[in-house]
Amino acid sequence: MKIIVAGKGGVGKTTISGTIARSLARSGHSVLALDADNNPMLGISLGVGPERTDELGTLRQALESGEVAHQPSTAGAIETFGTDAPDGVRLVVLSRIDRADPG
Repeated sequence: MKIIVAGKGGVGKTTISGTIARSLARSGHSVLALDADNNPMLGISLGVGPERTDELGTLRQALESGEVAHQPSTAGAIETFGTDAPDGVRLVVLSRIDRADPG
């Protein structure tokens, strides 16, 4: 099963995503939560905390700068760029913005 939560800013996407992910994991489902927001906060909603969430975003930047090796498999990417969250959820942070001039 794949669930995507999308919408305009400030409507509660992160809160709903975290609640759904933890609920499904508590029910015995294998859950991989992907945070693709420009300001990744799903880790905080899942209980990972701000420091670890920020570290995951930094790992992604290290990949782009060549400091961390590219992972050729999905499993490798999930292992390298993810962390275990409470209730059995695996979190992967996919993006973040450090500069206001991405173009």
